[in-house]
Parts: sequence; structure tokens; C-alpha cells
Amino acid sequence: MKRLNFKIIGIVLLMLTSAFTQAQKPPSDEATEKIKTLQMQYLSQKLNLSADEAEKFWPVYKNYTKEVETLIAERHSRRQQDKITESDPDDLARRNMDNDLGYEKRMYDIRSRYTNEFQRVLPARKAGAVFKSEREFRNIMINHLNNQRLNRINQGGNFRKRP
Repeated sequence: MKRLNFKIIGIVLLMLTSAFTQAQKPPSDEATEKIKTLQMQYLSQKLNLSADEAEKFWPVYKNYTKEVETLIAERHSRRQQDKITESDPDDLARRNMDNDLGYEKRMYDIRSRYTNEFQRVLPARKAGAVFKSEREFRNIMINHLNNQRLNRINQGGNFRKRP
């Protein structure tokens, strides 16, 4: 079983290498779709979804990710707008703290609601593993990207920090 997990992770990392070879460009729609496909494969394997479970689970999960992505985009947009319009750094910091608390509460509400939704379509042990598996996939992606970045630095390639 461990060998299968390592093989899957290896395949994921190899496929992602091609998607992220040019760090200067924002991820294209194609790269984003590739990542989403890899995430679906990873979650399917980690949750060990049967065909019937997958049929019920994926529409709920896609709705969940849409809500989370919308919330993240809203937060990013608000921060960008505040940077442009705010002149007092202390006032901006205070407002960001308040906004962050509101953001975290809304994220918690989304996750709570979808915990119940996942339990409706999956057995409890699988529903309970959704967020953990999602976090594992995200950590794999972050580690992979950091390793690529370090490899470019060590090879003397162009390296640009994200703003």
C-alpha cells in the first residue's frame, strides 16, 4: 500500500513539473485544470471512493471548492483594494485583522456545512478524511513547488519572488 502511495505521489509530482516550469507566468487555465484533475485522482485514491460514492461526492465537493475559491478571491480583492486606498498603515492593519477574523469565520461556516454534506454522501470515516486528504495534497504541492524553486536557485536560473 505504501508503494502505491509513493507511486501516486511520484506521478503527481512529475505531472506537476511540466505545469509549473515557468514560475514567472501566472498559472494558465490548463495548468489549473491539470492540478484539479490531479487533486481529484489523489482524493479518489485516498478516500477509496467506489463508483457510486464518487458519483455523489464530486458534485458536492465541486460546490464546496467553488465557495472556498470565491471566498479566497474576495479576500484577495479586498486586500488589494485596501492597499490602494488606505494611507494609514495602522488603520489598514486593524482593518485587516477584523477582516481576517470575518474571513476565518466564513471559512469555518463553509467547512461546517460541507462536513454535513459530505456525511450525507459518504460513510463517516471517508467524510471525515476529506479535509485531511485535501490538506495533504496541498502540502505535497507546496513542497513540490518549493523544491522546484530551490532547484532553480541552485542552478543559477532566474528566480523571482512572488509579490
